[in-house]
Amino acid sequence: MLPDSAQEARARAISKDLRCVVCQNQSIDDSDAPLARDLRLLVREQIAKGSSDAEVRDYVVARYGNFVLLKPPIEGDTLLLWLGPFAILLLGGTGLIFWQRRKPQPGSAATSDAAPLTKAERAELDQLAGPQD
Repeated sequence: MLPDSAQEARARAISKDLRCVVCQNQSIDDSDAPLARDLRLLVREQIAKGSSDAEVRDYVVARYGNFVLLKPPIEGDTLLLWLGPFAILLLGGTGLIFWQRRKPQPGSAATSDAAPLTKAERAELDQLAGPQD
């Protein structure tokens, strides 16, 4: 904990925006992982040195990359993080539509006899089926 309550509040605010790289779905403020503790200490050290909030975030991002941010910026290397879920949803929906269209509908030409059996085919079928009672 920092002795200045304003600095401690800044540290807590910054910690809530940084991802625990071990837990991945928690901020370092919420995580009990040892690495999250180290990151919290790092944030407090930078604030104690007089760094601004942006400088602290930039320092942590320089060491761990944009992945450490809970809300990474939209850039070339994070585009997949932002657009990936939408792309998967779009591909799945498109695949479902094509699958539904290819599935034969009841009563369509694909499920009904396209042409009746000829007399020769009917005779052969009767012979194969055997005597009917």
